[in-house]
Amino acid sequence: MRDVSTETSLIAVQGPKTVAILQGIMAPEQRASLDMKYYSAEEARVAGIDVLLARTGYTGEDGFELYVPNERAVELWRALLSAGESFGLIPAGLATRDSLRLEAGMPLYGNELSLTTNPFEAGLGAVVSFKKPEPFVGRAALEAMREARPERALVGLRGSGRRAGRAGYAVVLGDEVVGEITSGLLSPTLEYPIALAYVRPEFAEPGTALEVDLRGKPQPFEVVKLPFYTRSV
Repeated sequence: MRDVSTETSLIAVQGPKTVAILQGIMAPEQRASLDMKYYSAEEARVAGIDVLLARTGYTGEDGFELYVPNERAVELWRALLSAGESFGLIPAGLATRDSLRLEAGMPLYGNELSLTTNPFEAGLGAVVSFKKPEPFVGRAALEAMREARPERALVGLRGSGRRAGRAGYAVVLGDEVVGEITSGLLSPTLEYPIALAYVRPEFAEPGTALEVDLRGKPQPFEVVKLPFYTRSV
């Protein structure tokens, strides 16, 4: 194997009009690739450039990610912008992606996920399959975790004010700390504060009224069902 990470660029095209944009710069015989299922990938040609095309992304929307050699990245970027101009396609950075994935309730490594997080407390227990007959590293430990009650649970929080809780802010009930925010912002789409937080399991039920310590000033938040926002199509 050869690691080509440093030789490869990634351009993510996300949104409900992604398929139409890509169709405009793909040969007719290549367009069948756009029918691939979510989390699939295959080699394709976009704007005459060989790419690895994946129906993936971390925005809560439909879309594709295009892996391309570094030397063709600028050419592909410009072709995509040109093809998407009439559809309203605009460049967006990682901060935008981060707000979108949070609105979609998607956990992010370094925030909600880490080397000390297990999938059951993160709400990702369904990702771990115990049906496969072959053993895998960590299986015994994960089976034990599955049977035990998690010490914390990942929940969504909705604020009733305008101030957002940020990563590291304490979730409290009266004078008691019951959890900690891992990601939070004032949602651009929903126009109210949202956050993901780990709380003790007894406070994880939707509708539970809690507070977030915003620099010494507790503000009301409510546990809500995830995701905060779901695309309409």
